[in-house]
Amino acid sequence: MEKTNLSFDIFDTLKKRIIRWEYLPGQRLIEESLCNEFGVSRIPVREALRMLEDNKLVDKIPYRGCTVKQPDLDEVNNLYDVRLALELFVVEYLASCGTKQNGLHTLQQTWRDIAACETSDAIDSFQLARQDETFHETLAQSTGNKAMFDLLHSVNERLHFTRMTDITTLERMQTTCRQHLDILQAIEAQDVAAARRTMQANVEFGRTNVESALRDALVRAYMSSQPNP
Repeated sequence: MEKTNLSFDIFDTLKKRIIRWEYLPGQRLIEESLCNEFGVSRIPVREALRMLEDNKLVDKIPYRGCTVKQPDLDEVNNLYDVRLALELFVVEYLASCGTKQNGLHTLQQTWRDIAACETSDAIDSFQLARQDETFHETLAQSTGNKAMFDLLHSVNERLHFTRMTDITTLERMQTTCRQHLDILQAIEAQDVAAARRTMQANVEFGRTNVESALRDALVRAYMSSQPNP
């Protein structure tokens, strides 16, 4: 059990580093270095690397070990397809079966407050990315289906970099606010068709920024890896 916990802790740490682009695509994850860093034997490190491979975060190359997976535009779009399917189920369920109104009112107030910002100076892309994730995951949590929430959270982790480069202008922020408030209104009105339509518009709006988000994330990762002059 102790080795299993060690493996998961190492996996979780490495996963976060990859998702946050702290490792460059193609960078090797060397067992010996990881053993030294975490102060463990090779067994939990190998198990952690296997879990990273299962989660498609690294590629295992013969005679070279594991390397951080190169982001693939098609794969990111596939993740958006999965996200859309999950999100459509969530809003259809909530519009059909209802949810706790307090939760909806809290989300409504949050996005009304954000919508009240009238200048781009108020835009903090990191905080907005977190608020956006919270919005969608709160709706998923409201279904009471933990498996549904866990799946969406996993997809959101993989797509976090797109959110970081998505809501960066006043126009995109206002559009996102309007879409979120429309989704909540449709759920409250128990209008399934409108809930699905507005959620699909919101997810597809985020997808339009995928290619530039991927490019920007790669540039930032490579720039941060360069030594200071």
